[in-house]
Amino acid sequence: MLRGLLSVVLMLLLGGSLLAAEKPNFVWIMSEDNSSHFLKLFDPTGAPTPNIDALADQGLVYEHAFSNAPVCSVARTTLITSCYAPRIGTFQHRKSFMVPMPEGLKMFPAYLHEAGYYTTNNSKEDYNAKKSADVWDNSSRKASWKNRKSGQPFFHVQTFTTTHESSLHFPAKDIQDKPTDTDPETVFIPPHHPRTKTFKYTYARYHDRIQEVDRQIGQLVDQLEQEGLLETTFVFYFGDHGGVLPRGKGYAYETGLHVPLVIRVPEKFRDQMPEKIGSRLDSFVSFVDFGPTVLNLAGLKVPDGIDGHAFLALGNAHLMQTDEAFGYADRFDEKYDMVRTLRKGKYQYVRNFQPFNFDGLMNNYRYKMAAYREWRELFDAGKLNQTQAQFFQARPAEMLFDVEADPYEAKNLANDPQHAKVLAELRGRLNNRVAGMPDLGFYPESFLAENAADNPVAFGQQHKDEIAKLLEIANLEVLSFDEARSNLMEALGSSDPWQRYWGVIACTSHGKSALSLGKQLEAIAQSDPENLVRVRAAEFLALHAEVDPAAVLKKAIADAETATEANLILNTVVLLQDGQPGYEFDFQQSDFQHLKGSRGELDRRLEYLIGK
Repeated sequence: MLRGLLSVVLMLLLGGSLLAAEKPNFVWIMSEDNSSHFLKLFDPTGAPTPNIDALADQGLVYEHAFSNAPVCSVARTTLITSCYAPRIGTFQHRKSFMVPMPEGLKMFPAYLHEAGYYTTNNSKEDYNAKKSADVWDNSSRKASWKNRKSGQPFFHVQTFTTTHESSLHFPAKDIQDKPTDTDPETVFIPPHHPRTKTFKYTYARYHDRIQEVDRQIGQLVDQLEQEGLLETTFVFYFGDHGGVLPRGKGYAYETGLHVPLVIRVPEKFRDQMPEKIGSRLDSFVSFVDFGPTVLNLAGLKVPDGIDGHAFLALGNAHLMQTDEAFGYADRFDEKYDMVRTLRKGKYQYVRNFQPFNFDGLMNNYRYKMAAYREWRELFDAGKLNQTQAQFFQARPAEMLFDVEADPYEAKNLANDPQHAKVLAELRGRLNNRVAGMPDLGFYPESFLAENAADNPVAFGQQHKDEIAKLLEIANLEVLSFDEARSNLMEALGSSDPWQRYWGVIACTSHGKSALSLGKQLEAIAQSDPENLVRVRAAEFLALHAEVDPAAVLKKAIADAETATEANLILNTVVLLQDGQPGYEFDFQQSDFQHLKGSRGELDRRLEYLIGK
């Protein structure tokens, strides 16, 4: 009897071990701050990466993989939640407030953890949503799969900082004193950058960093092989968003969103994969899809309520494929913007909701890079061609690019009659996405912090009709002024402050054409009951009617309650000071002492405007 019982127990234990052994392991390798343009595997102008190439030979290359956001915290939060950031309130970088996960959802590694996986992260998190205790067994610089139980399947994330933006924060003397392994005379400089000594050196130095991270990736893969784990482990390699050369990281262009993605398929599971090993796939995948894909490969249910879908499966499961990718860019450190993108097939549609906020607007951390500083100096000196100068000028509300013919998005096709049908289709598709979420970016950050932080998803659903109306007003930007005029007047006279807010922004986007509404805008600047609406009206008058905004903006700072609100006001100050025609402001540190809340981004602005 005892012997029989022991046999049953032994069989159960062996069965459990076999079951564990049948479950695949997963390793995610992320290199910081590099787009697909920097790897020869994806672009002939990129750096050689023999170790990543070896993963590709034994797996799959994704030609169209996208970070949904072009900056760390928003991109990484999208990855870990499998949810679009503007829907769940995690779209600002750096966060001024943390939000909960959507009701009923966890960050996806928690589902692996519940299923018996050992989950580890080494080590960057940078999430804008609150993390539960069951997401990681260990998240630290010492985290590794090595501490799991015998036979326990694992999911491990490894971030390499070698290619981070800070690697290009070198003193100008390095150009002479520290030669690069890559010959600066051989590197490709895209058309939006000037081909100067500084830019050539910066590109060459970054190619060196790409090759160094490739070496580190090779060492990590060798570890897995030496421990006998490689043939049961799916290895994902990808960049965490676009590259750090100017107009990459932080900006919703291909260079900020299009990432390299290679997935090495372990030998044990290759016969269960419908895809041919070594192939290059054209289907579009985005960061919202990565978590569901891992869960699917692990044999786990993908939770309802997320935005992504699995793009790989064991067996012959039919998976959804798409040729679309949705992107978003909002506050990036202290610099505000609101951009939404839709890549469909070979076309990239870019919707600049505040097009007068030019890309090159001051952002302290960006301008630590010598190439950024030189680019701006050359613009100020009038030494750039139009393609190179665009970074420092107001943008159109709509841009359309054929990224196969024009990979660096230099030729805007939005006004080309031959592309009118494509423009209308992509505009409609993007509007449907934004309204359907709904997108919380139509409210100022300070308003969301006060009213939506406890449950952004519920707030969005409760205000879905209001957000649709704000989108409708914002879309008056893409009409001619004559077509938009009556609706703009209605928005400016609305009892809803955010309808007035977007009405003013739309007027500013129309420029001098909207001067016929100048009297109404002057009244708003002087007496609107909402502080931020007054600021936007002063912005219009300063840009297009040559009305000095200093008094209105000084009072707006005095009336502001939080550092977040004041930082948005200072975005207008920097725009009007550094852009044309240029205004002078006389702020003192004492003007900001009364403000509540986190001051990190505000202090960055004040450092630039008035010094420490």
